[in-house]
Amino acid sequence: MPADLNDYFNKKNGNSENNNRKNFNFKTEFNFKGFGKFSPIIYTILVLVLFITIAKPFTIVNSGEMGIKSTTGKYDPTPLGPGLHFFLPFIQKITIIDTRVRQINYASFEGANENLNLGSGVINKNSISVLDSRGLPVSIDVTVQYRLNPSQVPQTIATWSLNWENKIIDPVVRDIVRSVVGKYTAEELPTNRNAIAAQIEEGIRKTIATQPNEPVELRAVQLREIILPSKVKEQIERVQIAKQEAERTKYEVERANQEALKKAALAEGEANATIISAKGKAMAVKIEADAQAYSNKEIANSLNNSLLNLKQIETQKEFNEALKINKDAKIFLTPGGAVPNIWVDTKDTKKQSSTNFN
Repeated sequence: MPADLNDYFNKKNGNSENNNRKNFNFKTEFNFKGFGKFSPIIYTILVLVLFITIAKPFTIVNSGEMGIKSTTGKYDPTPLGPGLHFFLPFIQKITIIDTRVRQINYASFEGANENLNLGSGVINKNSISVLDSRGLPVSIDVTVQYRLNPSQVPQTIATWSLNWENKIIDPVVRDIVRSVVGKYTAEELPTNRNAIAAQIEEGIRKTIATQPNEPVELRAVQLREIILPSKVKEQIERVQIAKQEAERTKYEVERANQEALKKAALAEGEANATIISAKGKAMAVKIEADAQAYSNKEIANSLNNSLLNLKQIETQKEFNEALKINKDAKIFLTPGGAVPNIWVDTKDTKKQSSTNFN
């Protein structure tokens, strides 16, 4: 490229850079001049934002929670309800307390640790070990539901600290369970389960109600399981089997007795039926005999000499008619015309016949 052209472009580029510098300086001077008027306000806002971010002088209390404001370590007796609350950093503090229903499960959790809090208001503890009235070890599984009294939250935390559950609920439950169960033998526990559950709940309620300022509201107490020693369980099972066998034997005996009574009743019924039938037949025969006797008596009373003579004449007439046909017949006349006459055919000695005529 020719030298004059290079000079031309170099000069042109130099002029452009100078113009840009001037423009930049003008804009910079203009911006800083405008910024300087509002710089105290902006600095103040930045400081406040930084302070709020670091100190965070407010907190939010959610539903089911209560807040306790403390000033230089002293609790305010009035609890803070759900909402946004402010406090003075480094001087005041707001502690959030859960007032929803909570639960402690006393049970055997395999692989679980004592005092395990599941984060949802549920605490797992090992079964309560108890000695029965004879000194045998028994384990009791219980579930207790409760909540803090919202109106007494500051006083409760001030008195019992944040570890209030292990000071109010846990020792009371263990003491009442041991006191109630210790009155029974291990064998009596299963059969008295309902009574034991009622006594445990009543004892826990009364003891917690006697605490000053009523710090806790007890919701429910459930006796979940009674875990007996293996030997006691085996003995109870044997007793139950023996009782069931005795009940079965008793049932079979009662059933046999019922069958025997049923058969006896049937036999008695059949005998009574036979007797009644025989009596009926005898009565029928007697009635028939009486009727025949009455008939014979009436017939005998109706006979007289005139009737007998008439019968004799009728019989003689029949013999006469017979002699006309068989003249060789022999006739034997018997006296007293009431007796039949005998007619013997003498033509055929091999075939003799006799005829009775009334």
